[in-house]
Formats: sequence, C-alpha cells, structure tokens
Amino acid sequence: MVECPACMKQVQSSKINDHLDSGCETFVVENPPASSTPPSTSAPTQANGSVPATQKRLASSFFQTPSSKRQATANSVIAPIVNGPATASKPNPGVKRSYDEGPGNGSPDHDADGDDDGGAPTKLEDAHPAPRSPVAKKLRTKTSRVAPLAERMRPDNLDEVFGQELVGPNGVLRSLIETNRVPSMILWGASGTGKTTIARCIANQAGSRFIEMNATSSGVAECKKLFSDAANDLTLTGRKTIIFCDEIHRFSKTQQDVFLKPVEAGTITLIGATTENPSFKVVNALLSRCRTFTLQKLTVEDIQRILSRALQSELPSMSSTPSSPLDEEFLTYLANFADGDARTALNLLELAISLANRGEVTKEDMKASLTKTLVYDRAGDQHYDTISAFHKAIRGSDPDATLYYLGRMLQSGEDPLFIARRMVVVASEDVGLADNSMLTLATSTFTATQQIGMPEARIPLAHCAVALALAPKSTRAYRGLNNAFAALREPGVAALPIPIHLRNAPTRLMRELGYGKEYKYNPNYKDGKVKQDYLPNDLLGRRFLEERDLGTEVDLDLPMEDA
Repeated sequence: MVECPACMKQVQSSKINDHLDSGCETFVVENPPASSTPPSTSAPTQANGSVPATQKRLASSFFQTPSSKRQATANSVIAPIVNGPATASKPNPGVKRSYDEGPGNGSPDHDADGDDDGGAPTKLEDAHPAPRSPVAKKLRTKTSRVAPLAERMRPDNLDEVFGQELVGPNGVLRSLIETNRVPSMILWGASGTGKTTIARCIANQAGSRFIEMNATSSGVAECKKLFSDAANDLTLTGRKTIIFCDEIHRFSKTQQDVFLKPVEAGTITLIGATTENPSFKVVNALLSRCRTFTLQKLTVEDIQRILSRALQSELPSMSSTPSSPLDEEFLTYLANFADGDARTALNLLELAISLANRGEVTKEDMKASLTKTLVYDRAGDQHYDTISAFHKAIRGSDPDATLYYLGRMLQSGEDPLFIARRMVVVASEDVGLADNSMLTLATSTFTATQQIGMPEARIPLAHCAVALALAPKSTRAYRGLNNAFAALREPGVAALPIPIHLRNAPTRLMRELGYGKEYKYNPNYKDGKVKQDYLPNDLLGRRFLEERDLGTEVDLDLPMEDA
C-alpha cells in the first residue's frame, strides 16, 4: 500500500498511476489491513505485527512532497494532475496545467505561499522566476541589496535600454522581437554596451525559456544536456529555449561546432555575446546560421541618463545632505571617464555614493579617489586600433597626435617593446630614403627600451616618436618592394630562369656549363660602372623603384595655397 500524494488515501502500489489518472476515484482501499505493509529488517514492527505509520510514510516517500510544503486541510483537498478534465462532482476539481507551470502554479486554490502537493522544483536555469511567497520576496530583496549597482540597475524591458538603435522604437532587432521572429544572433560590442541586458529583455518579451551560460565555465557535455532538455521542452510544451552564451569567442572551434545542429534545426535560439570581432573569433559555419548585430559604443549623453536614473533610485538610501557633490557636473565627469562603458560608470557611481555617505568629502577628493585606469583591451580591437592610429599620426607628420596615442598606450599598460618594434617599421616604411638615420634611431630606441624598461623607457620612446613624426617622408623603397611583389604574382614571372652569368658556380661542372663566366665584377672597373643586365630577359626594362618619394594625388580638403 502507498498513500496517494493528492487525496491521502491508501492505494495499491501497482495501481497508483491508474488511481491518479482516474481523478483519485478508483483503486482506493477503504479499510487497509494492519499488516498490509510487509515487515522488514529496516522497519521494526509494533507488538501487533503492523508497521508504524511513520514507517509507512517512509515507504511511500517516493510519491510524496515533503511535509513542510503540505498545507492540506480537511476542507481543502488538492486535486491531482490528470490527462483529461476533472469531473464536475469533485469538490476541488483538478486543473490541467502545462509542463512548465507545474502543479503548483496557476490554480485559484493555492495555499498562501503558492506551493501545494506535487509542486515541481523550479529549474535553476530558468530566467528570473517570480517569487511565489513573502519569504521568497524578502530573500530576493536582500539579495538585490548585495548585488552591485550595475546589476540592480539592469533594465527589465527594451524601452529602458539607452544608446542602441537596434532595439529602439524603429530598430531592426526590435521589430523581430515584437513579431516573435527572434533569430539566432551574435551580439558584438564593447564591454558595458548592453549585450546581456538585451538578451534578457528578449527572453522576457518572447516568453521563452532562458538559459545563461558562460564560455569560460561551460563544456561540451553541459551544452549537449541543455540541447536535450530544450528538445524535450519544445516537444512537450511547444515552448522555445533561448540560450545566451556570454564570451562565446572563448569557445574553441570544436565547442562552437556543437551549436551547429541545434541552431540549424531550431531546437534552440542562440544569442552569443562577444567583445571580439566575430569574423575572427566565431567559426564561419556558426556565423552563417546567426545574424550578427553590432552594438554601438554608448555616448556621454547615454551614460549620463543611466547615471541619473541610478542616482535617483539610490537617493532614499543616501545619508548625504542636499549639497552632495554628486551633481550633474560630477555625473558628466563620470560619463566621460567611463569611455562608453555603462558598467564602469555605474561602478564608479557606486563608489562615489559610498564616499559621499561618509560625510565631509569634496568633489575633488572624490575624483582623486577614483581609479585612474583607461579603458584599453591589450588583446582586442583597442590594441590594434590604437597602434594603427599611432602609426598613421607619425605618417601624417602630426607630433601632437603621435604623443597622445603613445601616452594612451603607455598609461594603459601596453608593452613598450611592442611600440618600439612598430617604430622600427615606421622608420623604413614611411621615412625610408628621406632620412636613413631614422632607422638607426629606431633600433637604438628598441635597445634602450629593452635595457632600461618602464617607466624611464617612456623618454626615448617619446624622443623617437616625435623625431619620426617630424622627419621627411619617403615611401620609395616600400612601394618598390610592393611593385616587385605585384610582378611576381603575374603568371610565370616567379619561375623565370636566372641569367647564366649571374649564377653561382661552386663546382667544376657548373663552371664548365658557363655559370658566371661572363659576369663583370664591378669593383674591377672604374667607378664600378659596367654594361650588364641583371633581370631575367622577359623582365628587361621593367622598373620597380619609382623616382618620386611620395604620391601625386592632391587632397581637395587642403587650402588652395597648400595644394
């Protein structure tokens, strides 16, 4: 015998499923015998040979909800989940619920805390389940207080997302979401631009099952289990599953390939977030199955709106006076300092609020207390974009811009040897034949940087950078090499035979074949001048090194006197 978890009546164990399917009406044992539960060594019997009631509960614990959750009373009998509609004669008819709602949701006969017998535990990966009891609400409130300000201020809907036209009123992504045609996508943008926020808002608005994962802590086995659960959920309830994969560029090629089949089949909707260029970091097969959306860097005005909203929400908990240093000018300072990163701005504001609550703290003191770290990713696009701007500032003979980008890289912790190596390249590529001494200066700068290190190495680096920027420019050698490369790409040019008089003759056989026989050794002749061809016969007359140092195009944006 087992006790039915719905009606609490005794039922034969082999008939429990049929009993539940009938709405708890059949297979009920009205007067169960005292010895219906067989004795065992683990269940001591009473004097009359029967098993105590507590042991009966242990024997049927597989079918029961823990007693702490059971709120049933004599006047309230909780209806079971049935495959068909409940009969009208039941005092508390069963309600057919979906797989996701579970037996504890959506019923008007719930107890005070929303739990009833048979309630299924909430899945950990489901997104933001609503609190179902005052205790849960209280715990959630306490948890929210512990969370950083950036997490507490995360928008709940797309209308609160600032600075991204994609999800604005007329945005392309917004229209797809509102028509319930959310595709698998890759969100590419810098840190703090709203990738995670947009993904969560999409899940909330689409009403889909939402799973968050991070590529730094997830493996192939976990992904396959999630895909299997998503397929089962889609089959049973018709509900789609959105998987948000943060830092998707951290996945290896093999790990990314695991997503191909479920994404193509529509088993899941993948939203991948990356700060790296997906063209380089995401495999082409996965990119072809997803749409790539680029998130713009937040403007200073967008950051200011975010900070103002956050400050208003924190005012009740602040102990500072109305003359608080956290005014509009200070928020503008934070917005400029954050460099388009909303998370950085909110973290700085949270620190500023803590300082303001301490009492007598001036605005200048607060600015001095903030971390003076520039936003610079040494392994990402910032790394390449900044060194490119540095190189082009030197090429454009702009010493001020050159020093700005040099200081920006050094202040952000860039490897000084990386900068020195690039200046060696600039000395030949851009200054070149116009001032051959620049190559010597650049190589000397590299050696000095290697020997003395930072912070003193910043001085020779600045010396060389400014000298390169002010030096005359010539790209003759650089362009000449490129012209030679272009010729070698022509059919057959790379395989032209070397003229026989230029060939090396280390053996007697080669000398007998005439290798090097007619070669004229230039130092033996006056001024080293001889009449001799050095190119293969088919290239005779071709010129690769041009006469001019620079190009001949005229920039129409220049004033007339400089053109």
